[in-house]
Amino acid sequence: MSPVTANVSIVVPMLDEALALPRLIRVLDCLYPAPLEIVAVDGGSTDDSVAIASAAGWRVIASPVGRGIQVNTGVEAAAGSIVCVLHADTLPPDDMVAVIERVMADPRTALAGFIPLITGEKTRWGTSLHNVVKTWYAPLLVRPHLFFRGVRLLFGDHAMFFRRADFLAVGGCDPGLPIMEEADLCIKLARLGRVRLVSRVVLTSDRRVAAWGPLKANWIYLKVGLMWAFGARGRLGEHYPHVR
Repeated sequence: MSPVTANVSIVVPMLDEALALPRLIRVLDCLYPAPLEIVAVDGGSTDDSVAIASAAGWRVIASPVGRGIQVNTGVEAAAGSIVCVLHADTLPPDDMVAVIERVMADPRTALAGFIPLITGEKTRWGTSLHNVVKTWYAPLLVRPHLFFRGVRLLFGDHAMFFRRADFLAVGGCDPGLPIMEEADLCIKLARLGRVRLVSRVVLTSDRRVAAWGPLKANWIYLKVGLMWAFGARGRLGEHYPHVR
């Protein structure tokens, strides 16, 4: 049994993730040190997601469906002073908790995340590289004043983490956003400090790229990002098909 840290809660928003959860559970069981807790926030799964998460010893909370809503619910319920939001199809390194604590020991950092490598059927090097570059050019294009303060825009696959108190102080995620709630949170937390990408990798599923194809996937990512940036937020969900 690995030692438990009293600081870090992992929040896993989920909806029909029965296929992804067993692998994630195996990986999280190997974290060293272990997190204080793992909180699964279920948005109304119709498969065995709740049973699988409960059997793993996770705390399972029911929530209305919606990524921002589920993240808000999980962070509000979390016991740790630091929270990492981890998607069910993203696998962290076994020292993730130590990395999070080390990064957040710097009071100048308000939010951070890992570098996602998209893999599954095959490793999606091009899309993975674009996702890293996007953390730089997106704020440069839409919030240049924040870019020059060192702010980067991160997204769900980055396994973002932050102080719970800071998240609550800025009002959390916008519950009305079906996607892009993470980038929106970056903008909010930029008022409190630096938003950064750490030089460590998480593995995230290529299921969307496999379903849509690389060109379509990158077009969808770009399109919803531009819609979010320029005010068409109410229509984001129409352009981001659900894939499991």
